[in-house]
Amino acid sequence: MKNQKTLLLTCLSLCFAITMSFAQQAYLIHQDNVKPSKFMEYEKIAKEFHEACLEHKPDAMWMTAMRDDFTYYYITPVENMAELDKQPMAEMAKAMGDKFKDMFNAFDQCYDSHGSYIMYSVDDLSYKAPEGEDRSDLNYRVWYQLHYKPANAKKVKEGMKAIKAMFEEKGSKEYYNVYHTGFGSMENYYLVSVAAKDEVSSATNAKANQDVLGPDRYETFNKLMANLEKMLEHRGEMRPDLSYIPEKS
Repeated sequence: MKNQKTLLLTCLSLCFAITMSFAQQAYLIHQDNVKPSKFMEYEKIAKEFHEACLEHKPDAMWMTAMRDDFTYYYITPVENMAELDKQPMAEMAKAMGDKFKDMFNAFDQCYDSHGSYIMYSVDDLSYKAPEGEDRSDLNYRVWYQLHYKPANAKKVKEGMKAIKAMFEEKGSKEYYNVYHTGFGSMENYYLVSVAAKDEVSSATNAKANQDVLGPDRYETFNKLMANLEKMLEHRGEMRPDLSYIPEKS
């Protein structure tokens, strides 16, 4: 068992070193695939858990996102794989006793599957908003999953670089952040995240961006699309009310 753990940690460290060689920030993602019939119950428990965290102040932080198909994401930035061995909820669990266990048992009744994996930002492919721009009210999201085979990794990256260059050249105001799957994911894909104030603003911004990019956009986008296995589009929102970011002392 000890040898297996050592091997696993070695593989994790190697994976992390490889991904971080071209990544800016790694994130631990915990994903809950909530059943629609349990949505309201899950929301109630999630808010109770959030209140408990505010009270007990665990040594942790996460941002929460929710897709419109009731998939929830708890997103925690991590600096290295050693952080995965920490137990930030230990003191909170001890203080709450059976109430803590009952809360997570209730969570488990709301989904048939959940799990955790690593994703990391890819800043050289992101088209970021100007530094200092206030985007605090842009909680609506459109997420694009760009799936590809490992053999096409180079062509896909070249296609994404071409799109970023087009956005820069045209002076687009439609900004996006790019992430990539890491350890724990069975598929290779980029996740492109586009923020807006709400659904109406998202549609308006997208139409304006098409006009800015012009008809040339088709040829540029095809450099990417021709090398993808599939593209999935999801909509949802960031959930500050379920996020936990402790105040700095």
